[in-house]
Amino acid sequence: MPKQEAPLDYLRRFIPEAAVLKVLEYLHQYNVHLTITQERKTVLGDYRHATQYKTHRISVNGNLNPYAFLITLVHELAHLVTFTQYGNRVQAHGKEWKTLYATLLAEFLQSPVFPADIQQAIRESLHDLPASSCADEGLMRVLRKYDRQNGLVLVEELSEGQLFDIGEGRIFRKGKKLRKRYQCLELKTGKLYLFSPIYEVKASG
Repeated sequence: MPKQEAPLDYLRRFIPEAAVLKVLEYLHQYNVHLTITQERKTVLGDYRHATQYKTHRISVNGNLNPYAFLITLVHELAHLVTFTQYGNRVQAHGKEWKTLYATLLAEFLQSPVFPADIQQAIRESLHDLPASSCADEGLMRVLRKYDRQNGLVLVEELSEGQLFDIGEGRIFRKGKKLRKRYQCLELKTGKLYLFSPIYEVKASG
């Protein structure tokens, strides 16, 4: 089953115990319909604002480790609070959202929710929050330490010229780094693509 609506107690399987009460408080306060989904490669979470017929809806990938799940959920809650306060009058990841996101994260930092290394990475990212948690490379590297072993590696961990698989039979050869991303050749099509250094792939060949 690709999706599962999350009963509130069910959340305890996905987030650190120390964060449960505060998360439930926000979900109750804003009447959030939370859905836990299968892995999505392009997003970790998603927010849809309330309409005349539907409540606020947030979805989060269920394969995330508890700390990554919580940070993603807080990211989406910040979108919800931003919409509640400003509607569509501000940019999705503008200064208003960044301020609210930082405020929410700071609340969770006041409790023993995160290990010390994640706390430090969050505090460093608060100075310039990216639009996507995936784009926060320093935080993502730290969070990855708490993932279950899945046999995947980061693009930056591969040697130049090494082959890797991103699924569905798509094989690439790692090339040189161009500024922040790696230029990689897809063997089947001969096309060049840019990959984030922290994109997870399966080493091949």
